[in-house]
Amino acid sequence: MISIIPARGGSRGIPRKNIKLLGGKPLIAYTIEAALQAKSVNRVFVSTEDLEIAEIAKKYGAEIPFMRPKELANDASSATDVYIYTIKQLEKILNKKIESFIALLPTSPLRTARDIDRAVKFFLEKKADSVISVSEAPHPPSWFLKLNENGVLTNFFNKTMTMKNRQEEPKAFIPNGAIYVLKTDIIRRKRTYYTGRTYAYLLPPGRSIDIDNPMDFTLAEILIKKLGEK
Repeated sequence: MISIIPARGGSRGIPRKNIKLLGGKPLIAYTIEAALQAKSVNRVFVSTEDLEIAEIAKKYGAEIPFMRPKELANDASSATDVYIYTIKQLEKILNKKIESFIALLPTSPLRTARDIDRAVKFFLEKKADSVISVSEAPHPPSWFLKLNENGVLTNFFNKTMTMKNRQEEPKAFIPNGAIYVLKTDIIRRKRTYYTGRTYAYLLPPGRSIDIDNPMDFTLAEILIKKLGEK
């Protein structure tokens, strides 16, 4: 199965985030290396509009057979549009139909090759439309609040405010951006990852970090350093 790593040059929270040095190497390098080490992945492609990212990705072993159009590399660009465009171009280049693929975000440096292989195995066993890596949410959804125009707290979901203990609430899960195993036809037709045949691959907190801001980056640096000390 092929892997696609989407990596645009722009980033609001951390400038040049995808190639910022983490533990001595560019952030994107961790994702490329994990994909190359995964037994279920036969080719690793990076989708980018940025020449510097492309050169760094090539250095670490990824393929960049074409550059992404700039209109698919701004804040308003949807991930599904990027994948549809990339798959279409790859099918022309490879001269074959791509039935399914793995999307790996470069902002998740701690997911492993073993995680990728397990997610793909689960996808195949379940004959799934998609398998998405998730982590347990730190708080139950019923704890979410919003402020009205007067600064008064109300329940985010317009439900009655309750004071249940965490143990009484059902567990909730959130996608962490580390692994998406996707059926191409579903992405093209429905432009969504989620169907009645979407399964979860659960990652522990230590491998679920998704770097979005400087605090996330600092935490990743700490975790990378600890892993290097083992």
